[in-house]
Amino acid sequence: MTDDISELTARYTYGTWRAQRGWKPLHVTKAEGCHFWDASGKRYLDFSSQLVCSNLGHQNQAVIDAICAQAKELAFIGPSYTCDVRAKAAQKMLEVMPKGLEKFFFATSGTEANEAAIKMARLYTGKHKIIARYTSYHGSTAGSIAATGDLRRWFVEPTGKIPGVIFGPEANCYRCPLQQKQGTCGTACADYLAYMIDHEENVAAILVEPIVGTNGVLVPPPDYLPKLAELAKKRGVLLIADEVMTGWGRTGKWFAVEHWGVTPDILTTAKGVTNAAVPLGVVATSRAIADFFDDNYFAHGHTYEAHPLTLAPAIAAINEYKRLDLIERSAKMGELLGQKLKALAAKHPSIGDVRGLGLFWAVELVKDRTTKEPFNTPQDKAARKPLVIDAVAAEMTKRGVTVLAWVSHLVIAPPLIVTEEELDEGIAALDAALTIADEKLA
Repeated sequence: MTDDISELTARYTYGTWRAQRGWKPLHVTKAEGCHFWDASGKRYLDFSSQLVCSNLGHQNQAVIDAICAQAKELAFIGPSYTCDVRAKAAQKMLEVMPKGLEKFFFATSGTEANEAAIKMARLYTGKHKIIARYTSYHGSTAGSIAATGDLRRWFVEPTGKIPGVIFGPEANCYRCPLQQKQGTCGTACADYLAYMIDHEENVAAILVEPIVGTNGVLVPPPDYLPKLAELAKKRGVLLIADEVMTGWGRTGKWFAVEHWGVTPDILTTAKGVTNAAVPLGVVATSRAIADFFDDNYFAHGHTYEAHPLTLAPAIAAINEYKRLDLIERSAKMGELLGQKLKALAAKHPSIGDVRGLGLFWAVELVKDRTTKEPFNTPQDKAARKPLVIDAVAAEMTKRGVTVLAWVSHLVIAPPLIVTEEELDEGIAALDAALTIADEKLA
């Protein structure tokens, strides 16, 4: 039966971000807490919360109960109407969002939230250009993939790429794109984005992940985001913070921007907002933007906007984050996870860098620590060449621990309910699997 399910899935449905030949997805039958099980009964520790989204752990009962209760009460009503859960969800958002973000658009994914944010910024400013960064991911639809800097954009150019997106450097203190040294650079990567605004016409917004997600968990220097917000504001350009991955306690705060005391003009989020039990994306805007649309046409919408079944579990999830004190727990357990990962770096010469915040970490592998040469590049992945990082992740899976692997790094992001024993379980599997990379050193 397991083979039947995997084969039927591969034959009749598409696997995302891959060539289809040879795809044989693992048949999962059960999930609970920080683990899930395949059809053979084998248990796996979910060391990346699936796609960094199951923050409360699998099958959180309060979230599931909220979905069931809402389905019985009112499963659907169109977005031109309202219902109890829509108003209550907005009120609940106000409890946790950065102060100053006061009105919400409810979409059905992080991708769609970013699409809405881009459109809103253009309507509000009357300008059309969006500055994004090369090391970034903002989604898969036309607008959000156009603003994505990583290799996933390459495959849809020029078809499917909207005009008006320009790219600048990210804040990467391990591999500075401007060849600078942290502490003496004056945060030149932020200044460069301001330089771009000054030499372009009609820039509406800068779109950034406060901490870059899939592309390496790049934590910026402390002055980066405050400086970028100030430079943008002086130039009349909006700041959009993509917190699809970094929101909902992942970094030890409700939202990553709080680490630096920054409130963006627009914040987008998804994933952990419902513990990924149903698809919900949220766009949160300032009061100034909200007031603008009082008398100007809000040219956006879709059938499933503010869908009742997506809003009820969001309320339940926020209550669970609070009840379980998971924001503070993420900060404390994140420090412990960081210590354990750094201890591995001292043991394995293939580890070039360990970085993170809260329960959001990356382990970057290199051929040579001095030159920082990676084992593989984005071009290798696009060309479907074998990747060392995939071999490491596959070995971890054999050992019962699954992890998100991307080009040359692992994203370590377990559910916020993770125990120290479960951290040790994941670290042990990583420790063993890293011998594969160590053996391939230059």
